[in-house]
Amino acid sequence: VKMADRLASIHGTELDRVNCPFYFKVGACRHGDRCSRQHNKPLFSQTVLLSHMYQAPASAQMMSGPTAMATAADDKASQDHFDEFYEEVYEELEKFGKIEELNVCANLGDHMIGNVYVKYEEEEQAEKALNALNGRFYAGRLIMAEYSPVTDFRESRCRQYEETQCKYGGHCNFMHIKRPSKEVCKRLGIRTTFDAAR
Repeated sequence: VKMADRLASIHGTELDRVNCPFYFKVGACRHGDRCSRQHNKPLFSQTVLLSHMYQAPASAQMMSGPTAMATAADDKASQDHFDEFYEEVYEELEKFGKIEELNVCANLGDHMIGNVYVKYEEEEQAEKALNALNGRFYAGRLIMAEYSPVTDFRESRCRQYEETQCKYGGHCNFMHIKRPSKEVCKRLGIRTTFDAAR
């Protein structure tokens, strides 16, 4: 019993030598299939991952590097583009059930770029979304939907990014969540749990 308790207490942490902590916390791992640890894909979940669904304008990706030279016009155009995407996707995903969270990654790493995570109130709602979205296209690209192990986004968010600026930039392995504007949140009737749109 003691061994089982110990294994349960380290599951998904850095001490777990069997299960990948990044896949467990973030739903994505930079090593992908080559990871030395297991990626236990859930058979059901409240959260659906839509891999690489958001395509940021090229200027927005260039602005997020260490030598970024963004202008106010670039920032506004990038935010407007994102707001349009967020609102359209939210309204479509809401058809399958009550959305608790819709998070879009602003990360630039291959395993996280443009990832969209939607957490539903019920697993059955996530199942409806998964079944309806797989095989569909968005902006000319095939939607790749799968269940995600992430149900608590507090563990997957990059705290440095949310507080100031992440030292790893866009290639951080924790989520840099792109936020819709307050106007979009108001139109969609979702409460904002953040101070300012990023």
